[in-house]
Amino acid sequence: MKSYRRVIAYSLIVALGGLLFGLDTAVISGAEKAIQQLYQLTNWWHGFTVAIALIGTVFGALAAGKPSEIFGRKKALIFIAVLYGLSALGCAFAPSWLILVIARFLGGVGIGASSVIGPMYIAEIAPAHLRGRLVALFQLNIVMGILIAFLSNYLLADSGDQAWRWMLGVVAFPSFIFFGLLFLIPDSPRWLVKRGSIDKARNVLLLCGREDADSEIAEIEQSLTIHSTTSSEKLFTRKYLRPIIYAVLLAAFNQLSGINAIMYYAPRIFEMTGLGANASMLQSVMIGLTNLIFTILAMFIIDKFGRRTLLLIGSVGMIVFMGLVARAFYTHDFGGGAVMWYLVGYIAFFGFSQGAVIWVFISEIFPNAVRGKGQALGSFTHWFGAAIISWTFPVAANNPAIGGGHSFMFFSVMMLLHLVFVWKFLPETKGKSLEQIQKSLGIE
Repeated sequence: MKSYRRVIAYSLIVALGGLLFGLDTAVISGAEKAIQQLYQLTNWWHGFTVAIALIGTVFGALAAGKPSEIFGRKKALIFIAVLYGLSALGCAFAPSWLILVIARFLGGVGIGASSVIGPMYIAEIAPAHLRGRLVALFQLNIVMGILIAFLSNYLLADSGDQAWRWMLGVVAFPSFIFFGLLFLIPDSPRWLVKRGSIDKARNVLLLCGREDADSEIAEIEQSLTIHSTTSSEKLFTRKYLRPIIYAVLLAAFNQLSGINAIMYYAPRIFEMTGLGANASMLQSVMIGLTNLIFTILAMFIIDKFGRRTLLLIGSVGMIVFMGLVARAFYTHDFGGGAVMWYLVGYIAFFGFSQGAVIWVFISEIFPNAVRGKGQALGSFTHWFGAAIISWTFPVAANNPAIGGGHSFMFFSVMMLLHLVFVWKFLPETKGKSLEQIQKSLGIE
């Protein structure tokens, strides 16, 4: 593993964008109730205030592909770090609801762009046999950020009326660290080849532990020749139909699992079961810790057992545990902390499967010529779904005609459909080079 120290270090630096991603998305779970009370928001506008960051992610995901191709992955990531910092400071010092919403939107743009460019960069510098684990570092850092956000919210909960500002503002500190470290990473070798900088690309591959850099460069050049140039190659054509369908459906099911309803509203869900505010915050930490543990487990085995196997196992677990949560709300059986344990089970299977696989798989299935566009499409679908779920969940859960029971049962049924999709249609990509994957998908 010694020869891969640099590629691991570069991947860890870029994966810090995932840490900020997790922090920036989850801190709102501790602040959302105080914000609703302060600005006297209805359920609809409350949902919008929570979802505005996710609306920003949609724009960020859509806009990220082209700048990353023109300016390179490295420069795009540096700009993302700036957005994270500005967003955190804007939230901490927001003098009004409008400024708060604008700042959260900017943070969301950074999240959406990061979810496209971060995994793409790691996939492009990683050797095939380590790619799954290294791209999964991005997801690992997301869940680490979520855990830190839940823990930070718990520790800051009793710090007075302005606690929500501290909760949202803490993201500024790691943003500055991320910004500084990004100047240490090289440009992506695949991007360098596209720009004609062959010698620089070769040097990067050698730094990243490749023994036969010239052979890999030849593969990249052949792929780019086949698919014309990145700027002229269109994504929405018949030959890319299969990877488009896989990316869109996998990203959609990721949100239809209900994960962001849990992550954004965990304290409120626990309060719905009769717990006090502090106990709800503490149980949210348990959710974040479980997510971290099982994402780490998945990261160590994803290249051995494959993406598809993890998704199949995870689907079964999520169906069962989300169904149990729905049953608890139907029967109002909240004794013994049952809902917490059901959600812990759900999160364990999510982290073990979809949480670890989605960014790895989407970063792998599109060929060089349209990888930026394909990654943007998958990320756009993911964040569009996240925005819809996070906006509508408080409206649905507080509606007597729907309530928690129907809301959680909907997520369980969606995971049943996800199981069928993975079992019948999704291919396996473990152990293959990016060029081999596109050939297996019939993209010649």
